[in-house]
Amino acid sequence: MHKKLPVIIQGGMGVAVSNWRLANAVSSKGQLGVVSGVALGAILARRLEMGDPGGHMRRALAAFPVREAAKGILEKYFIAGGKDPDERFAVKPMAKMNTSRKVQDLIVAGNFVEVYLAKEGHDNPVGVNFLEKIQVTTLPSLYGAMLAGVDYILMGAGIPRYIPGVLDRLAEGFDVDLKVDVKGLTDEGDPYIRFSPADFAKGVVGKLKRPDFLAIVSSHILARMLATKSNGEVNGFVVELPVAGGHNAPPRKKGEFTDDGEPIYGERDVPDLQIIADLGKPFWLAGGYGEPGMVVEALKSGASGVQVGTAFAYCDESGFTREIKDEVIEKSRSGTLKVFTDAVASPTGFPFKVIELDDTLSNERVYEKRTRICDLGYLRHAYQREDATIGWRCPSEPVDDYVRKGGDIADTVGRKCLCNSLVANVGLPQIQRSGEIEGILITSGDDAANVSRFAPEGSTSYSAADVLTYLLSEVENQGSGD
Repeated sequence: MHKKLPVIIQGGMGVAVSNWRLANAVSSKGQLGVVSGVALGAILARRLEMGDPGGHMRRALAAFPVREAAKGILEKYFIAGGKDPDERFAVKPMAKMNTSRKVQDLIVAGNFVEVYLAKEGHDNPVGVNFLEKIQVTTLPSLYGAMLAGVDYILMGAGIPRYIPGVLDRLAEGFDVDLKVDVKGLTDEGDPYIRFSPADFAKGVVGKLKRPDFLAIVSSHILARMLATKSNGEVNGFVVELPVAGGHNAPPRKKGEFTDDGEPIYGERDVPDLQIIADLGKPFWLAGGYGEPGMVVEALKSGASGVQVGTAFAYCDESGFTREIKDEVIEKSRSGTLKVFTDAVASPTGFPFKVIELDDTLSNERVYEKRTRICDLGYLRHAYQREDATIGWRCPSEPVDDYVRKGGDIADTVGRKCLCNSLVANVGLPQIQRSGEIEGILITSGDDAANVSRFAPEGSTSYSAADVLTYLLSEVENQGSGD
């Protein structure tokens, strides 16, 4: 591990909410800034189509070592002055088991650009957060982040036991593969995705730094399994409690819900921190730790620090649109903001926290009005067809399509398109051929109800530095680590 561990890890939230600006601001202050690694290929393409205000995408692409790939991306997606507001974004091919070179280029470059910009102007570590459930883009995403010198990989929403070994091999420039979860897999199926650094970089890139791997876990059982049975070293853990935003682990006791339909968490869902500490790895506590006293408590418990997401989500540097920040902070200030743990919203099957706002997909009326479509495809599930080839389906796609592919119609009820809505949250919504503009769906931890504490009265503006100052205000030696 690094000699100096961060006390504060800024959470890797949403799609480009934890963007390069936010991670750069946090890392510049000596804590660990983290970018979200989800859908960065699409984000890069859409930023270029918007005209790349400030020239940041082009500046980072100018440093991308595989020049031919960078040139092709700019030629295809960059629009000087930005696309017409009524024009649709280009529809990009979805990643699949044998992803095309052009799609690989976009994924690798998207991750490189975000990490490169997050690391610009300082010498402190930067991390990137991935979801284990999004498997088909994992290998090129990891490689792109490593090309930019990423220092930490954080991964949750699944059991990432094979990622440490992948990092070992990518650092050496070796070919890698990763088994995808395939429904109905038989011996005839091939469930592996593959990536070759040598083929991609064509000899331009040699060995790379192996980033530290932090597994995001919700139980001591999973932490112990990953520490002992992964195919490489797990360097530490982020221990996430159910009040954290985004995807939550399902409760250990299934089938119990509140009157409002939220899953009920009990004593079995509380991780045993002593067992985690006994593993001998650094760990950080997440979910409800956005207060100075909680940071001190975490350090006293043996943790290296805390991971905080929601407090940073609405600061000036985050990727949420200004309209979203203003509305959430105002509702927080008036005491009218409600966070709901939706057991069915996410096509992953994991509970997913959403803020209930009238004009978002959390409103049943808005949800029912939306035309179902699957055109980004990051949360699709793999399944084996009768001819042993691998197909893809998503519980949030058109119901008839999902059922035709062998899916259970019950799985489609209440499912929301997180891919499109989360991209819309950062001001890059697709305009569908019908003219329908994709709506937003805001995910946050329970702490969103109190986020107005960071903004001065009469204002909805505060900075990442403000959050860090607040969080560290009771820590005697700010920024100290193990």
